Amino acid sequence: MPASFVPSGAELVRFLPEIVLTVVATLVMVLEALTGGRAGRELGHLSLAGLAAALAAALVAGDNPGAAFSGMIVCDGFATFFRLVVIAAGILIVLCSGDYLRREGAEKGEYYALLLYSIAGQCVMVGANELIVLFIGLEISSISSYVLAGYLRADRRANEAAVKYFLLGSFATAFLLYGVALIYGATGTTYLSGIRQALRVIEPPLPGLLVGASAALMFAGFAFKVSAAPFQVWAPDVYQGAPTPVAAFLSAGPKAAAFAVFLRVFMTAFEPIVEQWQPIVWASALATMIIGNFAALLQSNLKRLLAYSSIAHAGYVMVAIAGHSNIGTAAVMFYLAAYVFMNVGAFAVVAYFSRQGERYLNVQDLAGLGARQPVTAALLSIFLLSLIGVPLTGGFFGKFYIFKAALDAGLIWLTVLGLLNSAVAAYYYLRILVVMYMHEPGEATADLPPLGAALKTTLWSCALATLLLGIFPSLVLDYAGRSALLGR
Repeated sequence: MPASFVPSGAELVRFLPEIVLTVVATLVMVLEALTGGRAGRELGHLSLAGLAAALAAALVAGDNPGAAFSGMIVCDGFATFFRLVVIAAGILIVLCSGDYLRREGAEKGEYYALLLYSIAGQCVMVGANELIVLFIGLEISSISSYVLAGYLRADRRANEAAVKYFLLGSFATAFLLYGVALIYGATGTTYLSGIRQALRVIEPPLPGLLVGASAALMFAGFAFKVSAAPFQVWAPDVYQGAPTPVAAFLSAGPKAAAFAVFLRVFMTAFEPIVEQWQPIVWASALATMIIGNFAALLQSNLKRLLAYSSIAHAGYVMVAIAGHSNIGTAAVMFYLAAYVFMNVGAFAVVAYFSRQGERYLNVQDLAGLGARQPVTAALLSIFLLSLIGVPLTGGFFGKFYIFKAALDAGLIWLTVLGLLNSAVAAYYYLRILVVMYMHEPGEATADLPPLGAALKTTLWSCALATLLLGIFPSLVLDYAGRSALLGR
């Protein structure tokens, strides 16, 4: 093998989280086969240990910044931040999945292996400095996610969710790949920095048309992954049909990773043509907020309501992207970190409350939860208040920095309309609080089992992180601000 293809020790360190995740996921699959599928709980513990090791590896890699594998992978502050976010999301999902899977009689090692492979793909995505590597990471994450959505094979709702997710996701991936092909044809490179340099000197008319078409196609691919309008239609059906821990995972890790590559591509490669894509992102942000919030007003199913809520929050993040500034990038990073904790926490309560077969998913089923289980109701209240954006929660500062970045960029109307949308969103979140605390207890809250230790850890960790980010936002924002340059 030529010496140029032999990775150095420093390059392997920069790629260490992905190596750890892949090795542990493969080990879980091998042990699953050797034990005949009878060691699901132990393999869950192994997966948790692997994620903890990957988290430590991400910190080690972050202390050794630089490029790897001929510059195709970059280990910078931005990549390290999102690696930590998606791995932390994975840890929370594994913790809240055990009780759910045992309840449904489906705790197998393959579930945890798929989670680990998906997270490995997300880590590749956030560190990709080249479009083919980005595509490979996206496919690793997506294929694992398609299977996870239909993990409960006997459940027709899960099968429907998986088929819809796979078919629509395949079309979105095709759009993205066509966009990659066009930008390569126009610039002769798939490296993000090379594309940016080429676009600064490109000559019209044909290359300019290719570049515009490429940006539009890649926007479509990324917009699907983050459930932004007009490519958001898959999210409510998939979230409702998928197992609740999987829905929580889809709303956290893959979405954060997709936003990371969205930022890296459009703020690096397509930065010279910002005047062309900014109006599209502006319009998509507004449409996403409106569709998500007003559709959520009509929902009675908790998972479907949280799905539309997830769409609306994607719209808030798009507001900062439309501002195309380092301040906006830092705001997106902070917002996504806060969103992971508050949204995973909310889904974890729903997974616990819904019981076997997910029988209790109606908003009215929460009636009297405040009286029957005051601690659980209080934790859910923290997550809902953070999703609204109430002060002393991470959601408040997330929205504050998002809209401040938009104002600094001169996007006054988008900021005003975004704030009005936040006011609309308060209604459907507060409706859940009213049902929990002001309605008489019903059948659904009569025989709730006690919270398991792992689920308690998940809920308390999410709640403490949500409050910590709301009281000391500088703990994350300072690092995000230093890491938001994206190589510029």
